[in-house]
Amino acid sequence: MRRSIMSTGLLAILSLMPILVVAIFLVGLKWPASKAMPISFVVAVVLALFVWKVPGAQVGAATVNGIVTAITLLYIIFGSILLLNTLQESGGLQTIRNGFTDITPDRRIQVIIVAWLFGSFIEGSSGFGTPAAVAVPLMVGLGFPAMAAVVAGMMIQSTPVSFGAVGTPMLTGVSSGLKTVELEAYASSLGFSDWHNFIAFGIANKVALLHVTAGILMPLFVVAFMTRFFGKNKSFSEGLAVWPFAIFAALAMTVPYLIVANLLGPEFPSMLGGLIGLAIVVPAAKKGFLMPKGEAWDFDEKKNWDPSWTGSVEIQNIAAKNKMSGLVAWMPYVLIGLTLVATRVSFLPLATLLKKAKIVIPNIFGTSISASWEILFSPGSAFIFVTIITFFLHKMDGAAYGRAWKSSFKTMLGAGSALIFTVPMVQVFMNSGGGLAGFEKMPIVLAEAVAGLAGSAWPLFAPTIGGLGAFVAGSNTVSNMMFSLFQFGVGERIAVDPTWIVALQAVGGAAGNIICVHNVVAASAVVGLLGKEGLVIRKTFFPFLYYAFLPAAIGYSIIYTPASSIFNIGTIIAVAVYTAAIVIIATNKGRLAKLPPMTPNRKINA
Repeated sequence: MRRSIMSTGLLAILSLMPILVVAIFLVGLKWPASKAMPISFVVAVVLALFVWKVPGAQVGAATVNGIVTAITLLYIIFGSILLLNTLQESGGLQTIRNGFTDITPDRRIQVIIVAWLFGSFIEGSSGFGTPAAVAVPLMVGLGFPAMAAVVAGMMIQSTPVSFGAVGTPMLTGVSSGLKTVELEAYASSLGFSDWHNFIAFGIANKVALLHVTAGILMPLFVVAFMTRFFGKNKSFSEGLAVWPFAIFAALAMTVPYLIVANLLGPEFPSMLGGLIGLAIVVPAAKKGFLMPKGEAWDFDEKKNWDPSWTGSVEIQNIAAKNKMSGLVAWMPYVLIGLTLVATRVSFLPLATLLKKAKIVIPNIFGTSISASWEILFSPGSAFIFVTIITFFLHKMDGAAYGRAWKSSFKTMLGAGSALIFTVPMVQVFMNSGGGLAGFEKMPIVLAEAVAGLAGSAWPLFAPTIGGLGAFVAGSNTVSNMMFSLFQFGVGERIAVDPTWIVALQAVGGAAGNIICVHNVVAASAVVGLLGKEGLVIRKTFFPFLYYAFLPAAIGYSIIYTPASSIFNIGTIIAVAVYTAAIVIIATNKGRLAKLPPMTPNRKINA
């Protein structure tokens, strides 16, 4: 190792450079991802080649793997746009819009139902950014500004993420990241003779509890940020006014979520939590339960919207040629949910069959890096399959379906210029170990530097490292694979229960999805909002901080209270956050009274 030649601090700063480039150019200077990400990619390549001294073949292999991964993401983007355009051309989208108005015309309630509950169900079914591909265009179809839909879609990619894709971040990410002979023996010493049970009931149940502590306020965050950044009055107060319903919707999802995690394991908390939440909340909304009386909140007239809010995907009011019921209009989304579930649960043979259709590039340039694409297993194939069914179900004509394909292909190409550099940068960053310099790969160098500074206060920083991994990699699963063993080791070094530290890692990895660059690019591409990714991350950065630090404080309190006292920094931070939320909600009525009326011609049926 040559760590003595180059200090840990300097190495950590160099490791941070590709991320700093993103922060400066994409977020700070508001450059589009198509311009900022090539610079970040070049910086990562230069560091890998000339500082870490990684062989050129390995850097090239990582780049090729990144390009293949980018193509797989573009395929998902294409499928999701195609579903939206197919529904628009068939008239189904207008029927869905009318159906939501029958539930409530209030956009604050609509965003909770679509983003928080429906998005959680889709995350639990498929994961990997699919909620944004489904919920974001649906919100745009309902009349939301494209940027408002993207921000809401990114913010809810937090609570359900650790149990997304039928538990993949836990069952693949944490499990493969931790599984060593020594840790299998450790699990046995705790009474877990089965490794799966150790992950499910020794770690994942802790993850669920930590998520619930932050998730209870997430729907309220989503609504308040929507009214503040996209409302006519630019007011948090109008969003906070629906706090009883927002917290009710949060509990309708998180209580079943927590119960399922403790009884069934990590496969179904998000899926069943979202589904049960929908079953509870939608009928309640129809009856006006806990909803504000009187005026429904809506966006200002479209002509008054900031130009940066609107994407290139134009939603047109196309009526169905034949009378269409709400059930028939919604059936494509029902089919998407059923298809994703059917192709991902282990007790059905479909996943095994679909995964056989696999494109593999093994040992690229003679390295250990391989690229693969399970094309039929991809959510993109599920989207395309459902659009074909929709063609017949909605009695479309060939010309309309052809227009949907043509416009979707055009939008998908626009996303390519950003993703074709974003994902290769990630792959070079993560595959920077094993060079002649003898340094650990860049993410581990960063984590070690922070751990060295934090000492016993590490539980407060553990989620941030998980979030950093997801921010860069675009995946809670990858972040967990990369950092779980490291986090476990830090827990042992500071003499605390290491399973709680790994749980904090998993929660932070979920939070990182809120600001993850290539997820933002993908969500933006679906609604034609490319070039404005930095603006989205600016708006979602504070929710990320909240989601990283509140569970960190709760975790710190749980870890250190038995050994010392409940009066520790973690408890103080957690109590301060909840107290601040209560005070802000309690004093909101006065602030709301000073605002001009919202939409006096639209009433909520209560």
